[in-house]
Amino acid sequence: MQVSREVELEGHIIDSGIMTKVFDRIMDKGGNFEIITFEVGKRKTDSSYARLKVNTDTEQQLQAILSEIHRFGAHLLFEEEISVSSAEGDRIVPKGFYSTTHHPTSVKYRGRWIPVEHIEMDCTIVVDPEGKSALCTPLSKLKKGDLVVVGEEGVRVDPPERPRQLSNFEFMHGTVSPERPSETIIAKVAAEMIALKAKGGKIGLVGGPAIIHTGAARALASIIRKGYIDVLFAGNALATHDIEYNLYGTSLGMDICTGKPVTGGHKNHLYAISEVMRAGSIKKAIETGVITGGIMYECVMKDIPFVLAGSIRDDGPLPDVITDAVVAQDQIRSHVEGCGMVLMVATLLHSVAVGNCLPSFVKTICVDINPSSLTKLMDRGTMQAIGVVSDAGTFLPLLEKQLEIQEVPSPSQGHAVRFLE
Repeated sequence: MQVSREVELEGHIIDSGIMTKVFDRIMDKGGNFEIITFEVGKRKTDSSYARLKVNTDTEQQLQAILSEIHRFGAHLLFEEEISVSSAEGDRIVPKGFYSTTHHPTSVKYRGRWIPVEHIEMDCTIVVDPEGKSALCTPLSKLKKGDLVVVGEEGVRVDPPERPRQLSNFEFMHGTVSPERPSETIIAKVAAEMIALKAKGGKIGLVGGPAIIHTGAARALASIIRKGYIDVLFAGNALATHDIEYNLYGTSLGMDICTGKPVTGGHKNHLYAISEVMRAGSIKKAIETGVITGGIMYECVMKDIPFVLAGSIRDDGPLPDVITDAVVAQDQIRSHVEGCGMVLMVATLLHSVAVGNCLPSFVKTICVDINPSSLTKLMDRGTMQAIGVVSDAGTFLPLLEKQLEIQEVPSPSQGHAVRFLE
């Protein structure tokens, strides 16, 4: 005898591919479905609605399917309120706790739907005992007695949909292809950046040391100086080699201008770290005239915050590097708040770290010369990302150029935007 439950899907579920994904997941898990109601939006601004009956052979199989399609926004027709359980200790989750996606989420509690604040993937949901709020809470922040959501009943997820208006770039479906025309993509990225900044939006950049090694430091410094970057996420290496380049003209001991190794240059990054240590911090080294240019210089001069998260392989590290991983996570979470776009350039590990803290509606562009690095990032959950297979030394100078080309002065404002056809 089969068991079944009815579920609903609502929104732009056809052109976003959500409905097809739900059908596929039900059948892949050995179930079947009946379409009870299907109302198709007649105009591009109209949403669609589908009501399905999901059938399986066992209750266990049914629950597994419901759990899978829940992530695509399918919710039970007659939805009960959430169940909660108290955490028995700090960083101890109750059995069967709900693990969040990075999609906008709400929970039904005490008769009303409450949006979950600060959503990110792989966290718990903690609700206020009085039902005033629900907070996405990382395991490291879970406290004894917190009311944690258990199970998926009463939890609604809203996955991102294809934009309903024309856009310069398609951020809905994360893909990677080395055969895309890089200059065309970069032009569209620049257009999106200009449009976002014109609306007062916030852009973050995650950068690796290859930006310095490939000679793109000047381009990134220029982009920061012109006000297009609002926060920088990196590690010890990017900052160290940026400062090394400013002090000695080398990166990892190689002369950036000639591409040739410099005698004794393998020690230059250690000298650079030592000079910053002597000053006390990157900011103090700039204030005293030790550092006179570069990426970190522009961040300090423009008062752009930067988060340098350390690792076990770091030399030094620089005094500004955060060596406590949990503290670094907290800093990342704090500074990604409000970002409308994040550029991730030539750093897999830091890109994964920042990507795991991003809601799915944040436009994300990942740039790496190795296509597998981009695929790994998306496999770890950042599915909204667009993958651009490009060398950092090519991408950033072209991006700087496109930002200059597309920015048009306006008498009444700082600039207006000229969008690409």
